[in-house]
Formats: sequence, structure tokens, C-alpha cells
Amino acid sequence: MIISPLSRPRAVIFDWDNTLVDSWVCIQESYNTTFRYFGMPEWSLDETQDRVAASMRDSFPTMFGERWPEARDVFTASFEAIHMEHLRPLPGAAEMLGSLRDAGLVLAVVSNKRGSFLRKEADIMGWSPFFAHLIGADDAVADKPDAAPVHLALASTGVSPGPEVWFVGDSPIDMHCAVNSGCVPVLMRPHPPYDGEFAHAPVRYLSGCGDLADLVREL
Repeated sequence: MIISPLSRPRAVIFDWDNTLVDSWVCIQESYNTTFRYFGMPEWSLDETQDRVAASMRDSFPTMFGERWPEARDVFTASFEAIHMEHLRPLPGAAEMLGSLRDAGLVLAVVSNKRGSFLRKEADIMGWSPFFAHLIGADDAVADKPDAAPVHLALASTGVSPGPEVWFVGDSPIDMHCAVNSGCVPVLMRPHPPYDGEFAHAPVRYLSGCGDLADLVREL
């Protein structure tokens, strides 16, 4: 476990998928629908978890070449058809968000999920009021790990990217985005970091939403 000194944040930016909501099965099925369309091998759930992080505009050109816009459309249609069926909050997420909001922290989301899907899911969950901004793929001039969506997420909040902002996510791309934007990288997921997993190491590892809420209360 990584233990480093932390100061109380003014703002917390969250990743969305598999940080606040459980969406791996939906993501896997949408990728496999796309692979079947192109006659490509499908991915297991473990392979999906290992390989999916970047936005479609960053990853699909490499995966599908010149036909990547077609792949994007197939994936998007599949995802749109099933994502609400699979939407589940991670344990303690709603309670944590309420606790942080009541403590006066600015909350936002930066995700590589398409922004329209992200905001629809937040509305359905009843979580939109928790957040100053919900920024998804294509909303900013570049996607995670670029710093651009972080700047957009904090726009008009009175808080600038820096050491008073925690970026909380479950993957290396989230920690990379935190470092690129000058924020504090915090890893939150059930399993601790693997040896050699992170080029940009998290400052703190937390096993779940309740641990994050407790940590902020302690600071």
C-alpha cells in the first residue's frame, strides 16, 4: 500500500467508469460487438480491463485503422442500446459523494466515456447535482491523459488545477492525467497497485469509496 502525506483538498475530480460505477461488462460487450462486426477476436473481461483506458478518438485509429469512424459508430450504437441496463453504483459511492459535497468540496468528473453518455448516466443515477462539471470524451480539445479536460472540469469553480485538487481514478491513465495537470493522483479500486503497473505512481491508494470519505474527514 502507498502511504504519502496529504493535505485536505479543495476539489476532487473523479474518473467515472469503475471508479464510481461498475461498467466493465457493458464495455466488454460493446467492444466484442464491434470486434464481431470486423471479424476480429473478442476480448475476455480480464483483457478488456487490461486494455481499455483511452478514449475512442485516441485508441480506435490504432485498433481499426482508416475504418475507425465506422468502428466508433458500431461501438456507440451497441453501448447506447445496453449501457443503462448495466449501470450500477459502486459500493458507498453515493454516500461518499454526499459526504464530500456536504464538506464543501468542489466535485467534478473527467471520463473518457463520451460526454453525452456520461451526463445521461449521472442524471439517471441522480448524481448530477453533486458535480460542478461532468466532462467526457470529445468535450475538451483533447482527452485523458491530457490536462485539457481537467481545466474544463474546474472552469468557473474558483479552483485551479494543482496540489489542492485530487484526481481519483482506477487506472494508470487517471494517474497520468493527474500528473499532467499538476493534481494529486489518488488510486481508488479494490486491488492495490501491481509491481511496475504505474509510470506515474499514485500518491495514495484507497480500496473504496468509504475510505476516501473517511480520509477527507480525517484531514
